[in-house]
Amino acid sequence: MRRKFIVGNWKMHGLREGGATLASDLAGRMLGAGPVAFDMLLCPPATLLHTVAQAVADAPVKVGGQDCHGKDSGAHTGDIGAPMLADAGCSHVIVGHSERRQGHGELSADVKAKAAAAHRAGLVAIVCVGETEAERDAGRAMDVIARMIDDSVPDGATAANTVVAYEPVWAIGTGRTPTPGDVAAMHSMIRRRLATLVDQPDAVRILYGGSVKPDNAASLLHIDDVDGALVGGASLKADEFWAIAETCR
Repeated sequence: MRRKFIVGNWKMHGLREGGATLASDLAGRMLGAGPVAFDMLLCPPATLLHTVAQAVADAPVKVGGQDCHGKDSGAHTGDIGAPMLADAGCSHVIVGHSERRQGHGELSADVKAKAAAAHRAGLVAIVCVGETEAERDAGRAMDVIARMIDDSVPDGATAANTVVAYEPVWAIGTGRTPTPGDVAAMHSMIRRRLATLVDQPDAVRILYGGSVKPDNAASLLHIDDVDGALVGGASLKADEFWAIAETCR
């Protein structure tokens, strides 16, 4: 049975004091909640990884990076290698987020290399895929996502080292979300596609992301093949992020 996974992507937000406060708040809630039906991961900016890792050290909260380089080390000014993330206390790393694909010109081949680097470092790669509004309006969403899955998931991917996050680009930060039927159809297709790439595809967790909020989380997280959420803006507010997580009960 796949356990729900609630991931907070803080993006380029947060300074040390606020980051420590938010992480400590969530750690306290996890410790006080008793048994919960979900795993929690926080992905702060790289400057806050150590701060957040310390804040959640005694709680069942994991820490992840927002990106990594496809090589383990080298002359790559400004980049971060997956072994560095592991050394900083990370267990996971997001790769292929649409803001990297679109804003930094990353191709699926780049994402595949980053996911492979994550695996070499012992990290779980959260591989993001998502179509644009134009691609959906043209009726190409399924084909686009199938190709992204094929080209982004590396050899050796397993349910233990890989999570897939479906984030339609047009829903990120817009307040818009696909219909439950659209989400169910896409996640079902992704799982079928994974069957050609990984062993035990039924064990791979597939997350939904894109304007996930407390008022729509329950309807999204109880769709078949939706195994959790990749949360952006709402993850910066403890009450909202916790409310989303609690819909997994």
